[in-house]
Amino acid sequence: MADHEVPSRTRRRSALGTTLALAVLASFGLYGAARILVPPADAATPSPTHRQDPAGTTRDAPVPPGRWTVRTLAPGVEVRTGVITNAGAHHSWTVAVSARATGRVTGAKTWAAVGSRDWAGTTARDLRTAGFRPRVETVLWPRYSDTPQGEMGRRVRVGSYGTEAAAARAAARVRAAGFHADTTWTGYDVEEPADRQNVHVVVVDPRKFTGTVTGTYDGDVARPEKVSAVARKTGSLVGVNGGFFVDHSEGGRVGTPAAVGAEHGRLEAMAVGSRAALVLGDGGRRARVTDLTTVVTVRAGAAGRQAQGINRVPGTARNCGRPGGVPSALPWQGVICRLPDDMVVFTPSYKAPLPTGPGLQVVLDASGRVVSRGPRGGSVPARGQVLQGLGTAADWLRAHAPAGAPLTVDRTIRDAQGRRVVLGPDDSIVSAAPTLVSGGRIAIDAATEGCLDPADLSLGYVWSAVRQPRTMAGVDARGRLILATVDGRRAGGSEGFTFYESAVFMRSLGAVDALNLDGGGSSAIAVKGALANRPSDAVGERRVGGSIQVLPAAAR
Repeated sequence: MADHEVPSRTRRRSALGTTLALAVLASFGLYGAARILVPPADAATPSPTHRQDPAGTTRDAPVPPGRWTVRTLAPGVEVRTGVITNAGAHHSWTVAVSARATGRVTGAKTWAAVGSRDWAGTTARDLRTAGFRPRVETVLWPRYSDTPQGEMGRRVRVGSYGTEAAAARAAARVRAAGFHADTTWTGYDVEEPADRQNVHVVVVDPRKFTGTVTGTYDGDVARPEKVSAVARKTGSLVGVNGGFFVDHSEGGRVGTPAAVGAEHGRLEAMAVGSRAALVLGDGGRRARVTDLTTVVTVRAGAAGRQAQGINRVPGTARNCGRPGGVPSALPWQGVICRLPDDMVVFTPSYKAPLPTGPGLQVVLDASGRVVSRGPRGGSVPARGQVLQGLGTAADWLRAHAPAGAPLTVDRTIRDAQGRRVVLGPDDSIVSAAPTLVSGGRIAIDAATEGCLDPADLSLGYVWSAVRQPRTMAGVDARGRLILATVDGRRAGGSEGFTFYESAVFMRSLGAVDALNLDGGGSSAIAVKGALANRPSDAVGERRVGGSIQVLPAAAR
């Protein structure tokens, strides 16, 4: 699959040596006195409030302190809510013209927000000929550890409008002239500081907190649920959304995990290549961030066959990242890969009807003995497992799994150092991407973890390098768990973070290791069962595939 690989996809955790802006929350005692500065945005076109010196080093412009409130929910659990504002920021609605693109992984025709210098020049000329007054803006690469530096490309925009409706009318005129155009808010750009960012931060101190922190699917990996609903059901003090999940039927069963996940010490979803994960050991008392890989092997005596999935639709891998996947075995965010010779294990946590279709199904009892073999479908026994195979995987099951035969299903999890991760009953795992902070330094490996493709700006640029709603998790040097959300997409006026701003923010809170969790419309935080933020979806809080819940001792 070399033709689909990002150049130098070898994992790198290099130090970036950047000057960091602190958004220090003094009430947590994470550093010294409170000092809030604009996070160094992803270094694009210089502006009066986001300027570069001749060497290209971004300088950070101070902003007035935000408004903060603090709630102590239990000994060792605090929630701080803040509004970071910048009175000097001035944004508007504008019309963004997109460049034609071809997805490098999928081969599909699509559009990109950033194009080449030649495309920008030609498009601007054609717009002027059509009677518009375009502007061309240079976009620089974010300061990630595994992407190029310098100029990324150019974008083309038209006009500046006080309302979205006015920009929409202008965009319609641009489209009528033959261009692909839509509206955007300039506050999403990194060239200027955001004028408003609504932030929630949770700090859990395991030395003081007597409850537990767990990643949970609420007992059913195949049923998405709102964070606030799970929080009310479990009686949690605070909950945030967790990792990636299947969000539309083309990618499989909606709600099922699309990244490695474990609950109550049981592996419920396999890793997508090697990606960042939050391991909540001993009920959250030993939290850490590390890259995880998984191997699942089905054995029949001396014979063995690797399964490539747990609790997902066979043949369909959301976010790719599995050997044998087409078009790529590498992780690619949002891309659906096909596996023609796939084997998937289903656990009792998969409570939906099992997938049907071609292939073979084997049902195991609690001891691992084959109790039935035949067409796919039905349900998972309460204390058993189900194996479904396609192609050569189905052939292997026919040859090695007759009725009454004993099978074993071995699950192996390894961390970034290759060490085996053994889960206990109070351990859970939540995963997304990419890594934000590693060893106390900003180390965003967005390309390595498939969140951005330097050779295809239609994949991941808007998600990674444009301000969006975010949920983040990290651990500080004292072992405290830090969970944070920022609203975005102008929900309540908040503009969100880029990946880089997320990393700066988490590091400023004291995180020595941190990762990005699911974001966008999935970003949600519930405090004592009540939704505390403003999710970006027009219909409100989204049902998500899993969450992280901070449970008091009584709930444990």
